[in-house]
Amino acid sequence: MGSGDVKRIALSGIVILLFFARWACAEELPLRLVDHIALPGVTGRIDHMAVDTATQMLFIAALGNNSLEIVDLQKGKRTRSLPRLNEPQGVVFMADSGKLVVSNGGNGLCLVLDANTLEPVTRIDLREDADNLRYDAAARQLFVAYGSGAIGIFDAKFQRVGEIPLSGHPESFALNPRDGRLFVNVPAIRSIVVADVARRQMLDTWKLPNARGNFSMALDEAAHLLLVGTRDPALLIGIDTLSGRIVFSVPMDRDPDDIFFDSQRHRIYVSCGAGYIDVFEQTDASHCRLINIIPTAPGARTSLLVPAMQRFFLAVPHGARQEAGIWIYAVQP
Repeated sequence: MGSGDVKRIALSGIVILLFFARWACAEELPLRLVDHIALPGVTGRIDHMAVDTATQMLFIAALGNNSLEIVDLQKGKRTRSLPRLNEPQGVVFMADSGKLVVSNGGNGLCLVLDANTLEPVTRIDLREDADNLRYDAAARQLFVAYGSGAIGIFDAKFQRVGEIPLSGHPESFALNPRDGRLFVNVPAIRSIVVADVARRQMLDTWKLPNARGNFSMALDEAAHLLLVGTRDPALLIGIDTLSGRIVFSVPMDRDPDDIFFDSQRHRIYVSCGAGYIDVFEQTDASHCRLINIIPTAPGARTSLLVPAMQRFFLAVPHGARQEAGIWIYAVQP
């Protein structure tokens, strides 16, 4: 056997090892891309999503397209599009009543629809910039972030039962049902506002001294940990909800918009408009570390984790080299 043969055999071995190494790494990724559902004709920014796990229908607020897109996950395709909305931003599915609520930033209207037929049921007129939505199924209360600074609270019949005033437009917020507190991102004052839901009043304001653009948020109830994403600089910040103290601050990719906490695996998923999903591992209530960066597409910054389905949905907007669509990831053990 000549030296050339030895080199060829060695090179073949290296190629085989690299192949299996890359295969093994793909298997070990925390999120594995398993499907892609196109949204042809949808242009502009895509905002938040909601899902009906019983019917496997995904509802997508296509803000830039002024439409609500409906995807049948079992069929793997878009089945309907509801046009002529006005900058839809938030969407929430109420499983106990089968209602779907879509908030519109352009005119402040929250449209209440029958989730099966998409026929209108009623509407909530907030007049200005209706944004993020949350539904507390146990209390049967709907929370709407809107305007220059307020969280509106509505009952199951969509009647206003209260309001929490704020010092600026609210972005993402989280409800802690254990103690009835609400945590609200208010970027205009670079702070998280803590409010008492029952008393409809602010309790505290936690300043973010070294960061701006706190738009994203998630809550780890068990660890008493609030997870906040900022854009300038791009940081994942952990805050002790009992004291308001910042317990960690770690860099992440640019333009984060959605954060989800996976309590089963103690992972944190952040979808970033820079074109990545950053995945962190929470080692304890005071520490987390970046374990993976998953390349996606420019502008793909809104997402939805559905633990019951073990799926992570990423909204990918139309771009120069990409068609709008929903990328579906399987959550890996």
